[in-house]
Amino acid sequence: MTHRIIAMLLMLAMSSLLGAAEVKVVRPPGAPAGLPFSPGLVVGKLLYVSGQGAKDARQGLEAVKSVVTAAGLTMDHVVYSHVWVTDSTGYAEVRKVWGEYFKDGGPALSMLGVARLPLDYPVEINAVAVTDLAMKQAVRLPGTAADSTPEAMIAGDKLYISNCYGLDISGKEAEEPDQRAKLALDRLGVVLKAAGIGYEHVVFVNPYLAGSRPGGWNTVYAKYFKFGDTPARATISVSHLPNGYSIAFTGVATMDLASRQSVRPKNMSPSPTASPCVFAGDTLYCSAKSAFIPGPNLGIYAETVENQVRMTMRNLIDGLEEAGLSMANVISTNVYLDDMQDFPKMNRIYAMYVKEPMPVRATVQQVSPRERKPDDREQWPTLEQISLIAVK
Repeated sequence: MTHRIIAMLLMLAMSSLLGAAEVKVVRPPGAPAGLPFSPGLVVGKLLYVSGQGAKDARQGLEAVKSVVTAAGLTMDHVVYSHVWVTDSTGYAEVRKVWGEYFKDGGPALSMLGVARLPLDYPVEINAVAVTDLAMKQAVRLPGTAADSTPEAMIAGDKLYISNCYGLDISGKEAEEPDQRAKLALDRLGVVLKAAGIGYEHVVFVNPYLAGSRPGGWNTVYAKYFKFGDTPARATISVSHLPNGYSIAFTGVATMDLASRQSVRPKNMSPSPTASPCVFAGDTLYCSAKSAFIPGPNLGIYAETVENQVRMTMRNLIDGLEEAGLSMANVISTNVYLDDMQDFPKMNRIYAMYVKEPMPVRATVQQVSPRERKPDDREQWPTLEQISLIAVK
């Protein structure tokens, strides 16, 4: 009997290994080693590229291209990209060179403005690419130009969505904050429908909010998703958005609804606006976490960024463990810092938690730093947030 049990366990272990996504580090010539993130990771049929800091858009795109090329691919394989700029004039510069690197409008795209980037670069660009061009299909709405940025890009079993803005019928942003959120989410629904799916397929959303947060937007958002089964989410205040817009939504959906599954640690209550983590097939998307302690006496009680990162990692690990995964399964992270001066401190603690092969990473400071003092309940402001993607 003991031998049978051992044999069964071995078979289960082997089947688990055979089913796991293959992960390979991509390191172009000259890329520095010994950092707590990889330049690129090929994970199954996708390539994830770390945020590439640069002095301008062309240099940033060249850096992305170097990783893509080192993976044996071309820029035609790129299906999704985030571009962060510190100066609002940077949007025009990105657009000016974008067409030189991408045919037919390029990948699904999210552009946004932030306060600071690592090494005080003015631009940072990351990317996701497919390893097989047959997986790629642009989603465009009627009336849009064939060489414009697609509204979304199908990449195998995933849909990557460009920024959706709250524009009225005249193409201007709606005046009322609630109406902006509604129009942006309606636009998201139109894009999803054009891809042949619906809101219930969405697994991760980035709401980007510029300036003062539009009042009531979260209540509007909750009406579009099922309570307790909402997408994972990272809500990010940003310095500015293209054309002076104040709200945008981007994200990822699964083309196969049967592969979608929400994951919620037992110490968290169901939410009307965000699931802690959501599976899309073998890929787990986890909401941005901070050092927030849930439950009784909830709040952030860690004063330093180092201890906040430790608590954040603990919160992220809760979601991973509930999904049967660990930090060893993490392939991509986004780190949002209150102050880029804390980058070395964050990096030191972050490095204690990530595992080889190191995930790809993007790090930004979205807005001006907060005043650092506790409130009357001894709670401290949020100094960092981290979202992640993991694979089985």
